[in-house]
Amino acid sequence: MPAQLLERLLLALVLIVSIGWFWREVQLRLALFLRAKPDKRFSLRPYGPRLVRFVRQVCLQEKVIRERPLVGLAHAVVFWGFLLFLLVSLDHIASGFGVAFLDRTGGFGWLYVHLVAVFAIGVSIGILALLARRFLLRPRALGEVSLESGVIGLFIFLLMVTYLAGLYYPEASGPIAHALWWLHTLVLAAFLPLIPRSKHFHLLLGPIGVFWKAQTLAHIPTLDYEREEYGLEQAKDVSRKNVLDAFACVECGRCQENCPAFLTGKLLNPKHIVLDLRKHLLTRAQDEAIVGTSIPEEAVFQCTTCAACEYQCPVGIEHLPLIIGLRRGEVNTGKYQEEYASKLFANLETRRNPFGLEATVREAFLKKAHLPLFDATQEWCLWLGCVGSYDPHGQEIILALTEILRAAGKSFGVLAKEVCTGDPARRLGNDYLFLQLAEQNMEILKQARVRKLLSICPHCVKTISQDWPAAAGWPQTFGAEAKFEIVHHSRLLAELAPQILAQRHQRSFSANNSPTYTFHDPCYLARYLGETNTARALLRLTGGQLREPQRARARTFCCGAGGGWVFLGEEKGKRINRERAEELVDTRAEVIATACPFCPIMLRDALGVAGESAPQVLDLAEILAASLGLRPLQPRPGELAAGDAAQLEARLLAFFQQHPGEDFHALHLAKLIGFQGKLPLLVAILSKLHREGKLHRRRDTTVHSYFYRPPH
Repeated sequence: MPAQLLERLLLALVLIVSIGWFWREVQLRLALFLRAKPDKRFSLRPYGPRLVRFVRQVCLQEKVIRERPLVGLAHAVVFWGFLLFLLVSLDHIASGFGVAFLDRTGGFGWLYVHLVAVFAIGVSIGILALLARRFLLRPRALGEVSLESGVIGLFIFLLMVTYLAGLYYPEASGPIAHALWWLHTLVLAAFLPLIPRSKHFHLLLGPIGVFWKAQTLAHIPTLDYEREEYGLEQAKDVSRKNVLDAFACVECGRCQENCPAFLTGKLLNPKHIVLDLRKHLLTRAQDEAIVGTSIPEEAVFQCTTCAACEYQCPVGIEHLPLIIGLRRGEVNTGKYQEEYASKLFANLETRRNPFGLEATVREAFLKKAHLPLFDATQEWCLWLGCVGSYDPHGQEIILALTEILRAAGKSFGVLAKEVCTGDPARRLGNDYLFLQLAEQNMEILKQARVRKLLSICPHCVKTISQDWPAAAGWPQTFGAEAKFEIVHHSRLLAELAPQILAQRHQRSFSANNSPTYTFHDPCYLARYLGETNTARALLRLTGGQLREPQRARARTFCCGAGGGWVFLGEEKGKRINRERAEELVDTRAEVIATACPFCPIMLRDALGVAGESAPQVLDLAEILAASLGLRPLQPRPGELAAGDAAQLEARLLAFFQQHPGEDFHALHLAKLIGFQGKLPLLVAILSKLHREGKLHRRRDTTVHSYFYRPPH
């Protein structure tokens, strides 16, 4: 038998083994994918945005390069080289059977193989740099050293080297060229079946994941209770997108590098959540519980839903739907029993707000502030939200905003009744409670004939604009008249500020004594709603200097309030709000500006240890109202009138000593000791007494609930 025929038979055998092994591994994972539930929310439409995202994130590797420029560029070159090598590899195998189709002597074939040669040099340099990073520098994000990664990296390097050498030793030139051809072939054959068994499966699945990914960040799929869907409890509950994500993970660690829970010493690691799901799908039975078996419950409930993980992921993995799905499985089946979460759910069920306060507190605020009720004739319906209704500082933000609206000549009104949007219930996995709150609110808005909502809270904006319609069948349930838009106040303020300046014949606000600012981008504003510029434009209008923190804009670091955590118990490890506060203090700005009512709660709590030297934490509305001369800023504790401070401090301590161990909220205290007109002063003194150790504060009540503990 001629030697050439023997070689072709050997090549055919090598290919059969390689492709057969590859298909066997793919088939195993494909079976898991087909067994999973179809993704109900999936639709190819709209085509345009999906194609644009695909071109930018897959073809141009925009996200990979943007977040880690040098490492990202090395990855991008390897990826582009992989795409170019597909045609060359097919030609290489075809040449083994005598049917090569790329003419290397001229024309397109010559141009193509030499273009690939340029990329082969780049890929060789890039893969060596990546191997050095993984095995010598060993960054924490990559996890433990993997022999598999080393083998695959070596294979890629050998493919490039043998290809380049083959250009200088054409096959007809002798035994060296022949040996190079077979070495290239064997490496290629060994590499192929390793792809589906390793993280390099992302080369095939990553582009699909990016295209399939929901158009909105952290899109939570709807549960069908009639079909007994309660969340991701077992392997049989996962969706096809969950399976795709589990096998598409490239294990780059970008998610954990940006996860506030992981970075402050907690158990949660979003990368491990995805990889542990992959392991569960491959090794566990369909009816085995995921949480508690493969993924710890503690980790699942440490997420703040800041979406940094999902925002950073280069292969389109949707971490938040997975984590919230796992939470749903625990909460909706009654497995999750946590003291503070149970208290939160009880407050939402009975009082319809997370603080557990009576609706009369909100009513008293509306009356005292002389806020007009919405009657469908005004341009804007001002949505107060829970913090704007019940928290003292939230009320200050509302009052500042209303002064600006009046100065701009904008008509507005507030609802006589509103309940929580359901955001904390939704993020913690209590979908049934979320639906109740959403439906009650939508009925209120429908009856009030609301068309334009204005909110100080990006959590409310996200929940109302994205979660209500998807989860409650809106507007099908309530009809076309239930349609309305909701706008975050930062956007409207950016429009109104120049108008007010024009009315006053000014180009900017007075810069006299303007403080230095740093802006803390709220996660739900910067990442979920994609708004990072308007706040900075407003702050520059005030004449103050802006100092950016290390992590800003869409790369902002969470304050720790999201995912229901503002209402939960003490954190393990370092507190997230303290980590963020330290970063903001490092800017040496006098004022921390923000645009979410939850952020001041968390940041002021963290800054309490700094005492009078701590920067003020103010909302954009407060800063703008003060710059316009419409409403003065509330004083810091160190700037309080000595007589008022001393009088209130004495009365407070005497009151608490008469009620040892009992919790009191600032609003209740104001009523009990007769300081309704000086609520900001009361809150400042309570914070001061807490810093001095004279009063103690409950972690689970983030709206200033204090108690007195008698000394032993």
